[in-house]
Amino acid sequence: MSKRDYYEVLGVQRDASEEDLKKAYRRCAMKHHPDRNPDDPEALARFKECKEAYEVLSDGGKRRMYDQHGHAAFEHGMGGGNAGPGFHDVGDIFGDIFGNIFGGGTRQAPRRGADVGYVMELDLEEAVAGIEKKIELPTLSACTVCSGSGSEDGKIETCSTCHGRGQVRMQRGIFAMQQPCPHCGGRGQSIVNPCKACHGNGRVQDEKTLAVKVPAGVDSGDRIRLAGEGEAGPAGAPPGDLYVEIRVRPHELFERDGDDLHCEVPIRISQAALGDSVRVPTLGGEAEIRVPAETQTGKVFRLRDKGVKSVRSRGPGDLYCKVVVETPVNLTAEQRELLEKFETTFVGEGARKHSPRSSTFLDGVKGFWDRMVS
Repeated sequence: MSKRDYYEVLGVQRDASEEDLKKAYRRCAMKHHPDRNPDDPEALARFKECKEAYEVLSDGGKRRMYDQHGHAAFEHGMGGGNAGPGFHDVGDIFGDIFGNIFGGGTRQAPRRGADVGYVMELDLEEAVAGIEKKIELPTLSACTVCSGSGSEDGKIETCSTCHGRGQVRMQRGIFAMQQPCPHCGGRGQSIVNPCKACHGNGRVQDEKTLAVKVPAGVDSGDRIRLAGEGEAGPAGAPPGDLYVEIRVRPHELFERDGDDLHCEVPIRISQAALGDSVRVPTLGGEAEIRVPAETQTGKVFRLRDKGVKSVRSRGPGDLYCKVVVETPVNLTAEQRELLEKFETTFVGEGARKHSPRSSTFLDGVKGFWDRMVS
């Protein structure tokens, strides 16, 4: 029986791309899978035909030979026979197509150790300037007795369950599934004499101290990755990583917003009314702002480049100072008398020009009540 053209089998043009071939192959294989066609005795043959066509056309060298010589290119030395190029048994077909679903195919690499998370709290000054801090954390470390191998004497033999493949096959009729070997965990090897200290696991509970270098400008939510400082992997497998998450404590003066800082600066009534020079704090010391006469509470002054230079920015942000007019307390008799005398000057219509916000508020209240009673 003559073979069909491979391009015809997959239903693609002769100039089909690798992606087109892959999509066509999956579509063809799923359509003719024997489990989906239990009443069709020809399904397995068509299923194998799809696999054979894809194996040739997905390989650049084989595809060129096929385009030049057709099926004759593989009649000698390339696998031959009805099974097509490279086939050994039906299980190989299933393993290739569904290996990524059921874990089949090749021996699994040793499972790496788990990643570890750690929350580091910093003061704002530490986060802005950068710091090196030592941390202590519980972890699983490589066993020092067996050097992480899990073996008492270093003797390791091929796993008797999977025979070194790292996989075991479960057969349900014609449908085969592969999964990691439960005895060796997919490594394909087993320990003859397990280490007594770690019971063959290659790792033990431990607590270690690390010095973490925190770069200048970090903020809450930033993470620092320390490769290989997580938990050790089982039986000599690679370790995981350590992720240090930064959390900046609230500051008594400043509130951070990205690269900018915000703070409130209290001033006296006289300073707000008459104007004054006021010293304000910055992370680098002190600075001075000029408060003009008749400044109202809530006025914001901007100090350029007095903010934070984060790990992602080229330059520092700004410092925004909001002045808050503070009501005096614990007045002396003289101060109270002066204020009472000062208050008597705010009488009649002339008082409106001295308190523009109060006048606007009172006008708004009057308009509100007029609308309510009308």
